[in-house]
Amino acid sequence: MENQKNNSSLKAVVAVLAILLVGSLVYIFKLTSDAKAQLTELTTTKTEKESVMKDLEELKATYDAAIAENTSMSEELIAEREKVVNLIADLKKSKGDAASMAKYKSQYFALETKMKGMMQEIEVLKTANTKLTTERDSTVMVLGEAKKYNEVLVGQNEELSKTVEVASKLSILNLKTAAYKLRSSGKQIATDKASRADILKISFTIAENKVAKSGDKTYYVQVIDSKNNVLGQKETQSFNGKSLTYSFLTTVKFENKTVDVVQDLSGKDFEKGSYFVNVFDNGELVSKSSFSLR
Repeated sequence: MENQKNNSSLKAVVAVLAILLVGSLVYIFKLTSDAKAQLTELTTTKTEKESVMKDLEELKATYDAAIAENTSMSEELIAEREKVVNLIADLKKSKGDAASMAKYKSQYFALETKMKGMMQEIEVLKTANTKLTTERDSTVMVLGEAKKYNEVLVGQNEELSKTVEVASKLSILNLKTAAYKLRSSGKQIATDKASRADILKISFTIAENKVAKSGDKTYYVQVIDSKNNVLGQKETQSFNGKSLTYSFLTTVKFENKTVDVVQDLSGKDFEKGSYFVNVFDNGELVSKSSFSLR
């Protein structure tokens, strides 16, 4: 009877120990499973953090390269890069749990989307700038050619103006001077003796010129004797700051055809020797000659 009680107690103890053993095994298995799960989660989270960090660094590098090109969007690019830099700093400080990693991924995708949009805008701007540069270079080339052509035209016009100016100047031909003795009857007798001369007859021809402007032309005639005296009126006229003392002036109506001019210069006690005759057009010497009286 007593042996039966002992067997029953032993069985009860064994049963309890078996139950405890099974419970311990279950508990140990659970702890092991939880530890593995936590290790797996930590490893996965760490890998995700590194991946997001790498993506953010590449995003920053993209912005750095775009900013270096110094486009019109540089300020916007710098502002977006700062957002990336700040997110990298926050990610470095984070524990890297699943919730925070989900948040960082979301922010990264938003920044990446913005970056792609800005890169597209930059490409559009580059294309437009390239086109504008080409058009500008083409315009500069055209303007350069036009400038050269205008310079040639200006040069040609200047040469033409000079040619016309030269061509429009009247030519004075056949400037001659002769001395005459004046009879009481009015008859003039040629002489080469200074003591007999009463007048000097000065003549010249204005050549035909179809280019010159028609109208009244005034010439200043200067006669200088052998003692360097100016004969006649001895009037003085200024031309461009220079003074001209002349013997007489003559005004001729020029109509583009040949005109002969003859004028007498009266005098007395003419000097012996060489005389010089000069014809001026507005202060410019246009003809000269000389003669002698004995």
